[in-house]
Amino acid sequence: MRSQDWEILKVLYENKNITKTGKQLFISQPALTNRIKQIEKEFGIKIINRDRRGVKFTPQGEYLAKSAEEMILKLRQIKDNLTNMESKVVGTINLGVSSFFTKYKLPQLLRAFKDKYPNVEFKVTTGWSRDLFHSLYKKDIHIAFVRGEYTWMEQKRLLFEDQLCVASKEEIDLKNLPDLPRINYKTDNFLKSIIDHWWMENYTKPSMITMEVDQVDTCKEMVVNGLGYAIMPSMILKGNEDIHKVFIKDKENNPLIRNTWMLYHNESLEVNVINAFVTFIESFDLHDL
Repeated sequence: MRSQDWEILKVLYENKNITKTGKQLFISQPALTNRIKQIEKEFGIKIINRDRRGVKFTPQGEYLAKSAEEMILKLRQIKDNLTNMESKVVGTINLGVSSFFTKYKLPQLLRAFKDKYPNVEFKVTTGWSRDLFHSLYKKDIHIAFVRGEYTWMEQKRLLFEDQLCVASKEEIDLKNLPDLPRINYKTDNFLKSIIDHWWMENYTKPSMITMEVDQVDTCKEMVVNGLGYAIMPSMILKGNEDIHKVFIKDKENNPLIRNTWMLYHNESLEVNVINAFVTFIESFDLHDL
């Protein structure tokens, strides 16, 4: 059985749909169907039944699919250990990276690391920090770059702090915020909780949200064009020096901070390429990127 077959079983079990699985794995539907038939032939079992609603796993197929995650992890560990025996910095690093870090920090870091270690490849998964945290916990990725506070008992490095601010095209008085148009954006529950708590500490009226957008970058462009104010991490505004920023604080006069962390398992440092990457990241002042 090919190593890719375990990935097929894992993703198909998650999606319960041949078409979605093929698109996710960049495999044509006929090729995917053929691989499933080959797996069934190899094990002498029926793995799935198909109908108009998708696919349904047989009991044997479900057992095989649930074993896939363990097999993928074991194969990855074997590859890492074999590479490590040669004491070279080579191999593939699986990264889970928040969308903010992906856009503003990651490209420069990966380019600089590749310049130093050209035989290293990267597999990058982007998304919400909470999802990346769960992927790291399940060992689907080697390293997670997450925004916000997570309880993690293994290796954890603070990469940088980002202070929250009220951003607007023109200077505004914070006393007037409830009566001014606010632009809101989708974010994770950690940041939303910080902002909501600050608002309740300072105002009795709800904010006048006149626009809801899906991404903080879109929100920034609305602010740049004078369509309202927003409450966001100040690093988003790097390069927009014409935007007025008021850094906000809690009742104890402490700045409200959005932290970015690098998380990984203790055992990961035993792999040369992971150790080299972690050391490389720790040598950078990421505020300068």
